[in-house]
Amino acid sequence: MAEAQSIPVGSTTAGAIAVAAESTVATRMSAPPSFDVVDFPVPHGREEEWRFTPLERLRGLHDGTAVATGGVKVDVQAPEGVTVETVGRDDARLGRAGTPVDRIAAQAYSAFEQAGVITVPKDTVLAEPVRIAVHGEGGTAFAHQVIELGAFAEAVVVIDHTGDAVLAANVDYLLGDGAKLTVVSVQDWDDKAVHAAQHNALIGRDASFKSVVVTFGGDVVRLHPRVTYAGTGGEAELFGLYFTDAGQHQEHRLLVDHNVPHCKSNVVYKGALQGDDAHAVWIGDVLIEARAEGTDTYEMNRNLVLTDGARVDSVPNLEIETGEIVGAGHASATGRFDDEQLFYLMARGIPADEARRLVVRGFFAELVQQIGVPDIEERLIARIETELEATV
Repeated sequence: MAEAQSIPVGSTTAGAIAVAAESTVATRMSAPPSFDVVDFPVPHGREEEWRFTPLERLRGLHDGTAVATGGVKVDVQAPEGVTVETVGRDDARLGRAGTPVDRIAAQAYSAFEQAGVITVPKDTVLAEPVRIAVHGEGGTAFAHQVIELGAFAEAVVVIDHTGDAVLAANVDYLLGDGAKLTVVSVQDWDDKAVHAAQHNALIGRDASFKSVVVTFGGDVVRLHPRVTYAGTGGEAELFGLYFTDAGQHQEHRLLVDHNVPHCKSNVVYKGALQGDDAHAVWIGDVLIEARAEGTDTYEMNRNLVLTDGARVDSVPNLEIETGEIVGAGHASATGRFDDEQLFYLMARGIPADEARRLVVRGFFAELVQQIGVPDIEERLIARIETELEATV
């Protein structure tokens, strides 16, 4: 699997450097961020941020015709010491982590009635994960969720999406100074579900944020994780795993905005595709602003195409506005099985089908291990095995 793009950048002399595939377009949307849906024109599919998305399959989320009918049940299980609240639209914590950047996110913000807020107090270290189960019961819903960690708190949060729904949501992560948050977002929807969401993380000074996004189910899933920093020394790790089956559209659009000095980010997303009209989209944007000296960042996307008829669009973008950085780079690769790996395994007596399964398991292994929640890891490994039985 050959690298399509790789641009490592080390520390350089003073002066602005811009290195990007399509960075200027991709990191600056066609309309400015806004909480008001009327500030966004109805997309037609020609816009940069919509050109890969099948608008006709969004069930009206993009043009205002979708009407909230309920049908999404949310259950929260939290360890002792965690505060779980349902708040109104006037709560000051809503929207602090980021502003909607497209019409669906703005529609979700304009339409939700109540939001969930989960708070981990400062200096609290949770021994068990917070679990948020979102189960669709056939309706259309708009939602907002806030997860806030106080200074030096540590937590793992699992957000598990199942069932059938048309859901547009905003999810905010607020990390206090020195906090450590791991979020595992699982999209295991039924075949007809539609899910569009913007994830906003605001990382405090010396805080650490790890996101693991796992996407298997749904007819259309379009996720937009975004990271900004509220103080120096922040670190972000964004991992993703997706398995796109026949007819599915799975789209992950990321932005890491290095807006303060001396912060780090690392992005690794991997996907496998099989079946006719399976379509995966990965857009990875990293912006290093002029004031963000000392930044260290890297992003990578790899895709494994298992059958004919599948399509991948992978666009890594890197824009650098200062030369005083530690390092920056990006890479994208899409291909089929590595013949050398298969030959190595088959030469040792492993049948061809089992050898292919081993290659796919190894392809995903490093990301599954990032989850850190044993029951979720086991469930995802079993789901991967089930998917592989269809073609490999």
